Amino acid sequence: MKWTVLSDNRTNNALLETEHGLSILLETDKHRILLDTGSSDMFIRNAKRLGIDLSTVDYVFISHGHSDHAGGLRHFMKINDKAKVIVSPDAMSGKYFSQRGNLHSITAEWPQGEEERIILIDHTQEVADDIHVIAHIPQKHPMPKGNTHLFVENGEGNYVNDDFRHELALYVDGLLFTGCAHSGLENILAACPCPVHTVVGGFHLLDGHETEEELAALAQRLKAKYPETHFYTSHCTGDSVYEVMKSVMGDQLQSFSCGTVTEI
Repeated sequence: MKWTVLSDNRTNNALLETEHGLSILLETDKHRILLDTGSSDMFIRNAKRLGIDLSTVDYVFISHGHSDHAGGLRHFMKINDKAKVIVSPDAMSGKYFSQRGNLHSITAEWPQGEEERIILIDHTQEVADDIHVIAHIPQKHPMPKGNTHLFVENGEGNYVNDDFRHELALYVDGLLFTGCAHSGLENILAACPCPVHTVVGGFHLLDGHETEEELAALAQRLKAKYPETHFYTSHCTGDSVYEVMKSVMGDQLQSFSCGTVTEI
């Protein structure tokens, strides 16, 4: 199994572009899965620079309806005419907003006329051989405090706090992709029906929200409950957050950036 980061906020490769977004190509013995599509078509340009042919991708997984994860989907559909798109119906129907700074839309622009390629997921299930999708994640553990800035428009046109019913997680052969983990790492792990050896994605733990004590406690809980699991993060995980959690988790926690290639 190999995964390559195509879109992220950071990079150590001067040839690659960055943006506020996330896209990762996951390659297994059976599938080539694009995990989210970033904010734009930047992931396509980075893929070309890395010598990756995205026309061979057979599944696209969209973790939730925000534009930094689904914004590139319409561009991808133009270069790949076969891949099935796994997404929540709530992600495609919702109107999403952020109040970090001025209130602004973070709703993705969805491709039109491609309904036959869309696999709508509204409950946890296996959608293809070894591809499991986790939906409607129970919120039993603390949610990220950064969620307080995020809203969805309800049927009356009012902005209400997003409950992230549109968020999905994906599990393949021991790897769990969290997207942004708006539902919280502990909740997503608890909802996963299979043993996890690798967690990849954002943690939605923003600098200046959780206290150092809260972050250290989370890291201790993850280390204690999942001692054999390795965690990889970057997008929507703050630099200071990472350093606090790294000080507790050590080699169990690693960072990634555009161009990172990991084989497990």
